[in-house]
Amino acid sequence: MKNFIRTAMCAAMLSATANVALAQEKVMVGELNWAGAKIIANLIEAIITEKLGGQAGLAPGTNPVIYKAMDRGKGDIDIHPDSWLPNQQNLVDQYVVGNKTVKLNKNPYSGVSGYCVPREFSEKHNIKSIFDLSTPEVAKLFDSNGDGKGEFWVGAPGWGSTRSNSVKARDYGITAFYETTTEELAVAYAKAGDAIKKGKGVVFYCWQPHYVFKLHDLVMLEEPAYDKAKYNLIEPSQDKEWFKKSKITSGDPKKKVHIAYSASLEKRAPDVARLLENISLERDTISSWTHAVVVLKKKPADVVREWMKANPGQVDKWLGL
Repeated sequence: MKNFIRTAMCAAMLSATANVALAQEKVMVGELNWAGAKIIANLIEAIITEKLGGQAGLAPGTNPVIYKAMDRGKGDIDIHPDSWLPNQQNLVDQYVVGNKTVKLNKNPYSGVSGYCVPREFSEKHNIKSIFDLSTPEVAKLFDSNGDGKGEFWVGAPGWGSTRSNSVKARDYGITAFYETTTEELAVAYAKAGDAIKKGKGVVFYCWQPHYVFKLHDLVMLEEPAYDKAKYNLIEPSQDKEWFKKSKITSGDPKKKVHIAYSASLEKRAPDVARLLENISLERDTISSWTHAVVVLKKKPADVVREWMKANPGQVDKWLGL
């Protein structure tokens, strides 16, 4: 009997030690270059450290870098906080569907995307549709450097949407009159804000949720409704001539935005994996967060902690309490 009790006690001690090791493993959250993703990353970090008593940190990276790290499952980067589909469908197909090394949370929020112009400018020049841009006369209204072509921001380097927007700009006939640009988000939106203040023409890729709709009065240009048969985007990983062979002549489908995480967390930090599976966010909430950070200049960490304090029941629900 004594040997049995001693064996049981040792097993319990080993189990407790293993659980502590799991709880103490540092979980790294990917930090991307747009406000919503940065804030959600801070939210996840705060919940892990303050509610689960674990360790977490932020690690900068692009979509491909973060997915590749999650695929390795070694803890370099464990979480992608704001994975837009179908923008990143190629990464999901490779790592979630194919390798089964990455998982998506079960409650995505919805997003929409398109191309924005200032409402006042739209009404003044009767620019309502994406096809209204495609004339030399209208393009001159968006020419900021005097080279005879307008400027059309299609997204930042490394975004899946930047590739699809580049194809759409060509197939909508826009590139005959515009130069497509791929500056970083902060640079592009700063230029857009300056143009809007001066009453000048500016057209750029936009999406909701985003603070820009609280900062400026914008309209999203009309596009043909999404048609799967007219939306053929080939990824660079599939074909080096992806741009030439792709063809898109319809608007985007509505977005589903997930939190993605390394499947290895289910063993390395199971409480964190359960949290990530259950997180459910709202588009309006994220827009208000981005406004607080970008416009009101609050720190992401402060914004999410204020929200957590005001919404303890929601956080507890994610934790299964």
